[in-house]
Amino acid sequence: MRIIAGEFKGRRIDAPKGSDTRPTLDRVKESLFGIIQFELYGRTVLDLFAGSGSLGIEAMSRGARLVVFNDASSECARLIRQNLEKLHASSAFEVFARDGLDLLTMLERRQAQFDIVFLDPPYASGLAQHALDKLFSSSLLSDGAIVVVEHDADNAAVCPSNARLRTRKRYGTVLISIFEKEMPQNECIAARKL
Repeated sequence: MRIIAGEFKGRRIDAPKGSDTRPTLDRVKESLFGIIQFELYGRTVLDLFAGSGSLGIEAMSRGARLVVFNDASSECARLIRQNLEKLHASSAFEVFARDGLDLLTMLERRQAQFDIVFLDPPYASGLAQHALDKLFSSSLLSDGAIVVVEHDADNAAVCPSNARLRTRKRYGTVLISIFEKEMPQNECIAARKL
């Protein structure tokens, strides 16, 4: 797998062996980062079901300030660390090997907040919707934060109540949905007055 743009453009990273993970296709990743490219610089990012870390590393390459990587597989977490070492990554990062939903609970206790979250769990697991709901019912998202969900085109994620679906794009059997955290009503009013 290759990094598309930014500091690590053209560099390759390793993917986990076997069929347990499904790396995001280059054409899907390129389109996704084309949509969010101006929202990455200086931001905090969570790659919750990271696999190889491809999405988080792409965000880091494009100027993200902090990237938190997580995968339930300790082998994937080890591979993410190796990929980051190979790239001589200078941005701040953390790598965890925990259940994704448990990690969200732990990060909320630490009072962490994220501007961008990537959710790309195994399609049939149902984890994308559970993580999406948990994120939008927690304090983990900054105002205006976006959550990018990659899922099966026949099983689209449902928009949580305090979110809005910003865009949804289909790439064959893959669907990318981008949800945005709505600002509280009083902040929306204040923003309009400016």
